[in-house]
Amino acid sequence: MKNNYKVYGYRWVVLATYMLVNLTMQMLWITYAPITSLAADFYGVSDLKIGLLSMSFMIAFIPLSIPVSWMIDRYGFRLAVGIGSVMMGAFGVLRGLAGANYSLVLASTIGIAAAQPFLLNTWTTVPAKWFPKDERATAVGLVTLANLVGTGLSMVLTPILVEGGMPIPQVQLLYGGISAVAAILFVLTARETPPTPPCEDGEEVRALMLDGLKHALTVKPFLYYVFVSFVGLGIFNGVTTWVENIINPRGFTPTDAGTLGALMLVGGVLGAVIIPMFSDKTQKRQIFMLTSILLAIPGLIGLIYAKSAWLLFASAFEMGFFLVSVNPIGMQYASEVTHPTPEGTSNGLIQLFGQASVVFVYIMEALKTADGSFTWSLLLAAALLVVCALLITQMKDPVKSD
Repeated sequence: MKNNYKVYGYRWVVLATYMLVNLTMQMLWITYAPITSLAADFYGVSDLKIGLLSMSFMIAFIPLSIPVSWMIDRYGFRLAVGIGSVMMGAFGVLRGLAGANYSLVLASTIGIAAAQPFLLNTWTTVPAKWFPKDERATAVGLVTLANLVGTGLSMVLTPILVEGGMPIPQVQLLYGGISAVAAILFVLTARETPPTPPCEDGEEVRALMLDGLKHALTVKPFLYYVFVSFVGLGIFNGVTTWVENIINPRGFTPTDAGTLGALMLVGGVLGAVIIPMFSDKTQKRQIFMLTSILLAIPGLIGLIYAKSAWLLFASAFEMGFFLVSVNPIGMQYASEVTHPTPEGTSNGLIQLFGQASVVFVYIMEALKTADGSFTWSLLLAAALLVVCALLITQMKDPVKSD
């Protein structure tokens, strides 16, 4: 017993299988990015159409986020994530079976993309159902870690497998099979709630979805964080999508681009776990978000101007470490300041605007100079991070209840 409530060890089983389905979803999302030119040749389409396979996840998220949030709040995360996981596994396998038919690959990818909101919109719901308040940011950080690991595995393994002689459809079938196994594990092991709540009486009470939605949109700190999430995810997705093109004008190779992407993800993995732990320990949110945003800016500047490999890689690691760490802390902060809005609703709104940041990915391409430089778009990103820091200064920590 802890205080007058009990925390169950099975929470780690639920979290582990939930992390696994999120990890495999990310593998399916980013799988074509590191082999864009090879995939374009294989399917006989343009690089932009291969990019569309990744961007379709963000596009599909926009109309689906709110309805999925309603379903999560109405029927629970186990059913919602179960449906999303099964869709992910089924369409992942179908994409592998599509062969060299780009139209079937795109249709299958859209099916996977439609499953993503069921997973992303429950990032704070699962910790709220199973974890005490002083562990929730850490739990969200672990889910963030799973997403980054999935992205990193796909970016590293896909080129190795394809260049090693495995046909692209077989790689997709392999990933689809892994995602199907993850879905089965989640369905078999997940439970909606522990026998008794993991928190004080009243902390688990949440409003109805519509009332909660109206309430969340009146909370200024929440709206500020929605903008911070939009900018942060836009920068992360933009750099991930165009990583090779960003550093190519300075003479760096595709191998350097892979190393840069991997180091940015490793930094993100560490930041997503380490900094939220301190936030949970101190029950402070604002200071950690503000510090992380400010410290991400030098890393971004390094990505723009670094001409030596060691400085470029160090900048990528630093930016990933601090930029990604804001997300789990901010998600938990949003859940706290919008109480009693349901976690699925606040989480869904944040993810919605975060995924809408696909427009920034397009803006980066539009601002590219004639010689292929992304300098202007990345300087815009740095300026937006400064704006985010100013907004975070207005986001006070929630008042602790006795």
